[in-house]
Amino acid sequence: MSLRHALLGLLAEQPASGYELTQVFEASLQRFAWHARHSQIYPELNKLADEGLVTVVGSGARNRRTYGLTDDGRAELHRWLVTPPGPPHVRNESVLRMFLLTALPPDDARALLERFAEEGARVEATLAEIRGDDSPEAVLEFGQFAAEFGLRYFRMQQEWAQWAIDALEKAGHTRPG
Repeated sequence: MSLRHALLGLLAEQPASGYELTQVFEASLQRFAWHARHSQIYPELNKLADEGLVTVVGSGARNRRTYGLTDDGRAELHRWLVTPPGPPHVRNESVLRMFLLTALPPDDARALLERFAEEGARVEATLAEIRGDDSPEAVLEFGQFAAEFGLRYFRMQQEWAQWAIDALEKAGHTRPG
């Protein structure tokens, strides 16, 4: 995934300024899908405008520009969305810790798994609030499919952590005493 496609996708939903796009990244995309800083968003918007994928549809105080998607931008977003992704380049610190879990003493391994399950529960609760209504009409609102994916992912995280705790106990890798 690239920043350009994230911006095209957000602008497909509605025109926005660089500031508004930054706010969307900070509020939702940054934690769950894609991280981008203010200093990355503005240059990318300029590149997209130079390529004819977005255009300025309004301006305001302090040189604030509102960008909208062009037909070419919509076509590029469509092309990217329907093209299968290449192999992922995963950098997930939590999963790396799980690879190395058995290097820990039993109490520490269990504590790590319990924290992992608790974090999954916290994030699942946050996403449930964000998602809100799960009626058929609401499901089609922007971001609802991603919110549902997140709910299921973090529910799985909790279930997996409990499975791992049980597996450690069955294997005799239990707390002393």
